[in-house]
This record gives sequence, C-alpha cells and structure tokens, in this order.
Amino acid sequence: MASKSSARLAALTVAAVCSAASTVVLTSPAHADSVRIHDIQGTTRLSPYAGKQVTDVAGTVTGVRGYGSSKGFWMQDTRPDADPATSEGVFVFTSSTPKVAVGDAVTVSGTISEYVPGGTSSGNQSVTEITRPTVTVVSGGNAVPVATTVSARSVPRAYAPEGDPAANGSVDALPLRPATYALDYYESLEGMNVRVADARVVGASDPYTELWVTVKPWENADRRGGTVYGSYGSQNTGRLQIQSLGKPADFPEATVGDTLAGTTAGPLDYNQFGGYTLVASEIGALRSGGTERESTRAQSARELAVATYNVENLDPSDGTFAAHADAIVHRLKSPDIVSLEEIQDNNGAEDDGTVAADVTVGKLIDAIVAAGGPRYEWRGIDPVDKADGGEPGGNIRQAFLFNPERVSFTDRAAGDATTATGVAKVRGKAVLTHSPGRVDPANAAWENSRKPLAGEFVFRGRTVFVIANHFNSKGGDQGLTAQYQPPARSSETQRHLQAKAVNTFVKEILSAQKNADVIALGDINDFEFSGTAKILEDGGALWSAVKSLPRSERYSYVYQGNSQVLDQILVSPSIRRGGHLSYDSVHINAEFPDQISDHDPQVLRFRP
Repeated sequence: MASKSSARLAALTVAAVCSAASTVVLTSPAHADSVRIHDIQGTTRLSPYAGKQVTDVAGTVTGVRGYGSSKGFWMQDTRPDADPATSEGVFVFTSSTPKVAVGDAVTVSGTISEYVPGGTSSGNQSVTEITRPTVTVVSGGNAVPVATTVSARSVPRAYAPEGDPAANGSVDALPLRPATYALDYYESLEGMNVRVADARVVGASDPYTELWVTVKPWENADRRGGTVYGSYGSQNTGRLQIQSLGKPADFPEATVGDTLAGTTAGPLDYNQFGGYTLVASEIGALRSGGTERESTRAQSARELAVATYNVENLDPSDGTFAAHADAIVHRLKSPDIVSLEEIQDNNGAEDDGTVAADVTVGKLIDAIVAAGGPRYEWRGIDPVDKADGGEPGGNIRQAFLFNPERVSFTDRAAGDATTATGVAKVRGKAVLTHSPGRVDPANAAWENSRKPLAGEFVFRGRTVFVIANHFNSKGGDQGLTAQYQPPARSSETQRHLQAKAVNTFVKEILSAQKNADVIALGDINDFEFSGTAKILEDGGALWSAVKSLPRSERYSYVYQGNSQVLDQILVSPSIRRGGHLSYDSVHINAEFPDQISDHDPQVLRFRP
C-alpha cells in the first residue's frame, strides 16, 4: 500500500467548484420559499433539484468551516418532515470564509450541486451542496437543532445495497433504506448535526487531524481495541471518521483502543479520504485504553526466525533509524533474516539517477549494532532508475538483512536488475542460478512495481529459499463508501499477475526438490482472504502463515478504522507440515499516532 503520508498530499478538506457568496443581515424575517432542505436532499443520494436554482431555503447554522479549500457552513431545518430517508441538513459552499455564526437563522438562495470529492473517476458518492449562495441572516443566537445520536442501535447490520446493474453498479438512484443499510443510514444524515457517545478509537490520530471510532465496540473486535477486516462481506458498519471543526491543536492524539469519552458532535460530512465523516465541533475527552507496543519472543537455538518489515521510504536523511533499530532488536528480538521493504536509494527522493542503497542499509545496520543487536550483513539488487514505482526518485526496493552468526547466505552469480534468477537441480537439490536474484523481472506484471528478490540461506545445514516481495499498491481502488457497490478493486489485476509469477517460481523450486523450504514474504498489499493470496497459494505451493493466528489477531495495517492484513509470510508445505511453526504479527506501528512506519512487522519461527 502506498504510505499514508504519500497518499495524502491534498488538504484536509476536498476542493469544490469556485463560487461567489454574499451575506445580507436583516432585522426582520425574510420570505421563505416552499422548498425546504429535506426537499433538496430527497429520498435518494442525488437531489431532485440538482442543477436548479432555489430561493430562500431556511435553516439554522450548525457548523462553520473557514479553513481549507471547501469553505462554507452547514445548516439544518428546525421543521423536519416525517421521512427518515430525507436529511434535514445541507452544506452551503461559500468558497471564502463564511460570514455567519453557529446559531444564526438564515435563508439561502443558490444553485443545487452534487459535488463528488476526488472527482467522478474516484467512484465516490456525491455531496449535496448549495453553491453560489446569497445568504440572509434572519437572527442570531438561536438554539442549534439537537444532534441525532449515531449508535449501535441506529446503524444497521447490513453495509450497503447492491448497486443497480443498469447504472454500472451505482447506488445513487436507489431509494434510501436507512433502517436496512448502514451507508443509506449515514446518507440520510448527510449535513445534519450528529453525535456519538463514548466511542472507542479504531484508527489512530494522523497528521491530518483525523481518527476513526466505532459505535459497535463488539463488531469484529480484536483484543487490542481495533476492528478486524476479515472478509469482503465484513465492512464493519460501526466505523466513522472524526475530524475537527475547531483548532487542529485541540485534536486528541489517540491510539487504537482509546475512547472519546462523553459526546463527540458536529455535522456529518462526506470526503474522499474516508467517506462519511463527523466534523466535530465538540470532541469527547480522551480516555486511554492502555494499548502498548508489543514485543515478540526470541527464537530458540534451533529455530530460524524470519521477519518482514516495511520501513516506509527509509533513506539516509530520515530521523527514524534509531527507532527502527530499536524495533528490530528489542521488539522483534533480532530475527535471523529480515526482509526490508521500501528501502530508498542513497539520496532518497532526489531524482538524479542514483540507485545504490548501500548508505541507507549501512546506516540501519550501524543503528542496530548501536541498539545492542548483531551486525547484520545484507544483500540486495539495485533497480533500474525510476522503474520500480514508489516515490519519484526514491527507487524503493527490498533488501535482505541476515545475522552471519546464525545463518549464512549462498552467493551464486549475483543477478542484476534485469536478469532473472532460475532454478536448477544439483545432486537432487534445488539451487538458484542467481543468488541474490530477481524473479522474472521482465514480466509485465512488475511494470512500475518492485521486482521480487530471491536468495538462498543456510541454517544448521539446511537450505532455505527466501523471496522478498512488495506487490502493487491498492491505489486506484474504489473505497468501501463508493457509490458503486460492491466497489471495484482495479489494482487487483496487477497483483494477481504478480502472485502468479511468484507462485510459478515457487513451484519450479518444489519441482526440483519436493521438500524444499521456501518462504515468500513481504508487503503483499492484499488480504489473507484475497484473490491475490489464493493465487499465491495455488496448488498448495504456499500457505499464508498469518492464518495460524486467531482471526482477531490477523492484521498488520489499520486503514479507515479497519485492522487488516497487508504484510504476509507464506511458507511451503515442508515448513507448514514440519511442526514447530510460530507466527507473530508484532503490533508496534499501525495502531499508534506516533508511527515510524504504517506497517507492523511479521515474524515467523520454525525448525528447518
């Protein structure tokens, strides 16, 4: 997955079409047209007034957003209708700082627009807005409409309706059924003042003053307070994004498992970075859940410990080397082999043709020694400049660290960026033709993506083949709150081809030596239940060892309040069936606001 920081280069709020706004203050009430907010919102996701002019729409201001590129205010009708499908709130886009205050009774004339955050190509739902408004303040200091409580009781168990096949799977024109589907329920509250109470945090605070809570604390709960995403049918309906409508400095620094005690309230918005979002003018007090960083156990003398760790665009200018070293030594207990993902070249994102990463890796090795760990040796292959994706100029790649006091590396005609390693059979045993070497680097599956790094290791006289991977990211997939249900996962196409290439290579090893110990690991950028994982496991060549954990412990990444598996260690039959296999997803990053990476490392221990 692309890192959260690189994926969020935009402002907190979404941009909207430019408009002019004017505000008029009256001392007596203005005439109100018969069109009310619930008429504008209608009973589907699309306003029946879209593209039309409306006059003197009445409401009370419930929230003012004077920052970012989506300036405006929310207003709500104090005379609701009896239809639960029609929202009583709407956003008024002013483009400049609004000249209204919370509690103002206003009338608004303007054009109704359906704005799609992220653009129509994103597949996101639209937000009903009044644009190019003329705003008349009728009076001030009025009571704000009581916030609607969003709770476990009010949010339906089913997530979303199936989209209309005649509309390419869009739910836009379907009648809202807020008592049946969670997304319909949230849509029926779009623009309204809502509240949650004593909400548990399931997605840590990020640099964009966002966090995620759940109103269903038992829903697929893990033992550390998160909400596990365990299948495509378990979208977790209780999740809701929280942003601040106040000063960012006042936003809590929350960890998964904490609670926003008391009331968190504000208008319900929809944005491209998580869908339905409570933009809080009032935030509950942060109550600690006591979640702490984990440490795994040390491997025994007879156990080989192999880890995968995405170090998130590590380059020599970063200030995280000591923290990563501490994690490897004290949290992961100095694994014998570490597959590192997202190692950048020696000058990071500077795009000058540099591809070597010896300075980057060397600095990490030195930091590990300083932290009390072993002096690892390393192997890797420099990529072709700008051919492997990631941050432009960074040339990210995988690299092996290994502890020479515990394991040896078999160097054999080291390959380069474009030369494929193969499999030969020597005296009844499988060997790689290039070690280290790249797996099928000319395959179109790896276009603008990281090529797998393969190597031979020897532990206690037994050869272990290790394949380090960093598959194509999920960038471009439609979000869970998309207007298309089920959402399209277009990025799977390339990952499926990548999984096929790795599976084919593993089968070549096993064809040469049926009982070979093979490990394919890394940032797979897909779930243990995904089609990608099934292709990797095809024919029994591999098995994702994270499935040895209870379902509530299967996660390495937290995205939009869903704790999920992206990092995996897959093993060949000889390892799986050999017994003594021990797997640990070591939670040191994904659940915390002060991350050194957005991924949790994984550790496998077994006896070859």
